[in-house]
Amino acid sequence: MLSKKKTVLLIDDNEVDLKINSKIIEISKLFEEIVLCQSAESGLTYIHQNLNNESLLPDFILLDIQMPDMDGFDFLERYKKLPTQFTDKCLVAILSSTLDFGDIQRAQANPFVIRLLKKPLFLKELKDLLVQYSV
Repeated sequence: MLSKKKTVLLIDDNEVDLKINSKIIEISKLFEEIVLCQSAESGLTYIHQNLNNESLLPDFILLDIQMPDMDGFDFLERYKKLPTQFTDKCLVAILSSTLDFGDIQRAQANPFVIRLLKKPLFLKELKDLLVQYSV
């Protein structure tokens, strides 16, 4: 049996941030697969489309908070309704440039969020987090 590729799902409406952060992850070689979504809605769609194909599901999600239409918190509200077979195996970290104390508190209080990371993504911080949670 083939072992599952380690996959990260990056959700951010900012195309530049997506490119920069995906490049950092690519250089790190921490994941074999990087899936980019420019909206929370497309991130959820990707997950829903692959719920029956575990090899395509992410092990880790980096989620922006401030996005139009559906923000990161709306995503998390929908995320918690996904099957626990998936959510128990997939870790979520917020990757945001927000300085809003309310957003920061809300992110840290969410049971699905393991950490709030500040943009830009720092390789050492990502590596330390993945080691800590054995991703």
